[in-house]
Amino acid sequence: MNFLAHIYLSGDNDLVTIGNFIADGIKGSSYKKYPRDIQVGILLHREIDTFTDAHKTVRLSTKRLHEKYAHYSGIIVDILYDHFLAKNWKHYSDIPLDIYVENFYDALENNYEILPARIQKMMPYMITDNWLLSYASVEGISRVLDGMNRRTKNRSSMNEAVHELEAFYNEFENEFTSFFDELISFSNKKLKGLKASVI
Repeated sequence: MNFLAHIYLSGDNDLVTIGNFIADGIKGSSYKKYPRDIQVGILLHREIDTFTDAHKTVRLSTKRLHEKYAHYSGIIVDILYDHFLAKNWKHYSDIPLDIYVENFYDALENNYEILPARIQKMMPYMITDNWLLSYASVEGISRVLDGMNRRTKNRSSMNEAVHELEAFYNEFENEFTSFFDELISFSNKKLKGLKASVI
């Protein structure tokens, strides 16, 4: 899953949410240097990724992209799924998306010193361009895919995946909806267990 889904699945603890958000850059056991709640978020992120990568519904989505995008297919599906979460946000939260993401940006700024250097560098761009809110539109997702393609020095052609999003929009949305309900249940259970087990 991409940024918005990981943030959403973290519950209402800012430090757990930040841990989940920064987790991709935290390798091996180095998570143990962080405060307990951030550790919980990092471990939750890893559980979510493992569950997602193995799920048959997610594999249906990635299979649709695999011939053209190969190993970038999973990254693209993560981004497309964030679009459907943002677009259908009212189904998942009583807090409007614009307020929800502003609260998250505030949490990042309030805990700036804890963030890895990579996140500190990225954060101003994320907030200025309001990445999380932009996911709700196809145009916003197109900009995200353009940026990802540039990061691969145009090797991935990920910018072109907006065409598959438009061509198979209903299929992707139905797969997201079916999968995300399962992921919410899985994440809630894992989060409860991690809060009890991480000392």
